[in-house]
Amino acid sequence: MPLPVNISQLLTGKTVEWERLEFKEGWNPERVLHSICAFANDTNNWGGGYLVIGIRARDGQPILPPKGLKANQLDSISRNYSKSVTS
Repeated sequence: MPLPVNISQLLTGKTVEWERLEFKEGWNPERVLHSICAFANDTNNWGGGYLVIGIRARDGQPILPPKGLKANQLDSISRNYSKSVTS
């Protein structure tokens, strides 16, 4: 069952990380891919999860303002990730 998600509520509400939601401060391929794999394994059959990149977290709660990713990083991340998936 998918989570109904409203990004504003996700970031400004009382939402905390749990088995279906994880915040990552930046692009760390190993950590991000570990989270993706964990969501894909879905041992509780919840239908995956949400991974929000560019948001720091403390005690599972998002820290605002979002850190985000720099625009000049996006092409490199996309290119490098695409190569690793197709190899």
